[in-house]
Amino acid sequence: MSTRILAGALLALSLSCTQAQTFSFGLWGDMPYHKAGDEPKIPALLKSINRSDIAFSIYDGDIKDGSSKCSDDIYAAALGMFGALKKPVVYVPGDNEWTDCHRTNNGGYDALERLAYLRKTMYPTASSLGQQQMLLAHQGQPGGKFYENTRWSYRRIVFVGLNMPGSNNNAILDAQDCSYKSGRTPAQCEAGNAEYRERDAANVAWMQQAFKLAKAQKSPGIVLTVQSDPGFDLPETEDIDESLNPRLSGYRNFMNKLVEETEQFKGQILFVHGDTHFFKLDKPLYSPSRLLPNFTRLQTFGSPLVHWVRVTVAPASANVFTVHPVIVQQ
Repeated sequence: MSTRILAGALLALSLSCTQAQTFSFGLWGDMPYHKAGDEPKIPALLKSINRSDIAFSIYDGDIKDGSSKCSDDIYAAALGMFGALKKPVVYVPGDNEWTDCHRTNNGGYDALERLAYLRKTMYPTASSLGQQQMLLAHQGQPGGKFYENTRWSYRRIVFVGLNMPGSNNNAILDAQDCSYKSGRTPAQCEAGNAEYRERDAANVAWMQQAFKLAKAQKSPGIVLTVQSDPGFDLPETEDIDESLNPRLSGYRNFMNKLVEETEQFKGQILFVHGDTHFFKLDKPLYSPSRLLPNFTRLQTFGSPLVHWVRVTVAPASANVFTVHPVIVQQ
């Protein structure tokens, strides 16, 4: 009898320890879009997130729609939205708030000036946003280059946020691409491409450091969050599918390096992005002729679908991540 009691107590302790390591986090982005009339839906979304049991949430970019002005007030409004959340929220930049600001219908801003403003404004401290905050590691110095790239660990899971936005990651293909729907000068486009190359190298380095950290702490999983769909589904430009040509893709170098790291990592990888606005969960990454079974892509909801995604993390389980779309009743 005493042996059975002891065995039962040990099993209960084991289950209790396992459950203690389980947690959930939220994912959302690409909202609100003024042109879609999303603003009245946001209070219900925030209420749904606040009433949940998540430890924190990650916003994967696009604080406004792609055809409205990139004026200072849109960043202030986003900070107000994030400030309404009780739990920490980590902001990852999208293309609508800097890469595409050169467009005439966005106000014809200098995209690199908007990026500099974003870095200083949207990352006011080393901690997350939200009423409750958590400390983040940043690449670069406050307000400077790459400070928006973040990393943190939570119960042995490594989380990474990267500035890898839509519109081909700010890579500009040619003179036609430079001037399309834009008042950019050739000099501005040259500066944009230089910015892309420098940031792409920094993104790769930050990603590789995250894998090194995960291996060192024997992490069962990594969550990588960006804004862009890096060519899984739709071409970035209207008339060219640049994802088929490494010389044209602003993502191919990073994704090739990610494949290499994925092949050498024993745990699970959850790659999160927005950009296309439809919830999707699949395994689209090949290397180069086989499925990478430990790589899962999660695409979050976006305007006009004002919903969010809850991910439950069970570090001791085989798949680590379980995904639950949360439909917000308006």
